[in-house]
Amino acid sequence: MQSILPHLVCAILYGALAFYFWRRHWSGVETAVADAPSRRVVEHAALLAPFALHSGLLWTSMFGAAGLYLGVGNALSLILWLTVLIYGLGSLFYRLDGLHALVLPLAAVAVVLPAAFPAARALPNTQSWEFTAHLLISMLAYSLFTIASLHVMLMAIIERRLHSGTLPTALRSMPPLLTMETLLFRIIAAGFVLLTLTILSGVLFSEELFGKPARFSHKTVFGVISWLIFGALLAGRMFYGWRGRTAVRWTLAGFFALVLAYIGSKFVLEVILGR
Repeated sequence: MQSILPHLVCAILYGALAFYFWRRHWSGVETAVADAPSRRVVEHAALLAPFALHSGLLWTSMFGAAGLYLGVGNALSLILWLTVLIYGLGSLFYRLDGLHALVLPLAAVAVVLPAAFPAARALPNTQSWEFTAHLLISMLAYSLFTIASLHVMLMAIIERRLHSGTLPTALRSMPPLLTMETLLFRIIAAGFVLLTLTILSGVLFSEELFGKPARFSHKTVFGVISWLIFGALLAGRMFYGWRGRTAVRWTLAGFFALVLAYIGSKFVLEVILGR
């Protein structure tokens, strides 16, 4: 097992930034320079330190002499690493600072998991380009749906606080809910395309990817259920104008099914059953 100390250091850095952003955007603490451009630049730059450390730790834990190690700990850490990366790039174009307080605590937990649950053995067939493409597409899909789930929860919280009249000043500078809703469905649509490619490549190229034919399993079932849920949500949005609480419920339901499809199965096999 690799040393857990650098993982804890990275988790503390993520946690400290999460606390800072929570005080800025959620605690009701007022600040006269909350929207100063220079302050936002410093805040984004501060994320680079834990993100760079996370990157190095992830590389060390995933790549070894025997090949690619992608146990449940590395998988979750990789998904949250991509989530932080995508969100960080997206926040350069959209004012979604309130999501920091939701994304960073998850990253703080995920960065410790490779040390707590190290992969026992390297994955087979990782030298093929098909496997590399399948892995990258699936991890990007998970990351986009993670962002979509956090995004929809942020929208629900803001809407509730607007109705109660307790919206902190720092959150009032965020885009209107309709703009955030449009962005949400763009994220879901991109994730749906990637999830479609993940399922198709897993079925059509199972022999090349995993060394065995595609078979019916609970992983496949929950993956297809998630795909159907997100597909129905996008169709409902297009033809019936679904939004608000309907979008919240369907997004979280689809994400839950997706978690059960991949992370749930890996956790049961590796952590509970020790395979």
